[in-house]
Amino acid sequence: MSNKTEQNVHNHWLVKVFFITFILSLIFNYLSTEVVESVSIVTSIIILIVVILIGILFDLVATAVTAADEAPFHAKASDKKKGAKQSVKLVKNADKVSNFCADVVGDICGILSGATSALVSVNLSNALGLSNITIVTMLVTATVTALTVLGKALAKHIAIDKAEEIITTLGKVMAVFSK
Repeated sequence: MSNKTEQNVHNHWLVKVFFITFILSLIFNYLSTEVVESVSIVTSIIILIVVILIGILFDLVATAVTAADEAPFHAKASDKKKGAKQSVKLVKNADKVSNFCADVVGDICGILSGATSALVSVNLSNALGLSNITIVTMLVTATVTALTVLGKALAKHIAIDKAEEIITTLGKVMAVFSK
């Protein structure tokens, strides 16, 4: 592929990822805000934890796909193993997969967890009858930040150690949804 063609493909990816991120962010932000404002504190905390876990899971995939070696997946594909072709495609496109998982989904989850934690703080303060929400907001934000950083650190460690297994599993899951 010529440099100009590669640049065009790259530019197309950048435009595509911008619009995907914009649309997903709008949708998830609207849904999470609407849902968190209308449910109990316990449910909103569960939603917050789920958003954090999704961010961690996608960070795990982003790290695994960049750490994985392509060769074992070619061997599995030649043996017609289920999901091997999808695994090869993931690893061949590691830059795009990693960008989508860590930057698109991961960053959206980070922003959503911040917005959701603010709503949880307000709801929790109201339930406790507090007029000053500063301390509750600080505690919720610090907890969300610490859980996210801890989770991503653990995920990165696991992803590097178990990259082949993670990508094999993801390839099998993708094969179920493939034509």
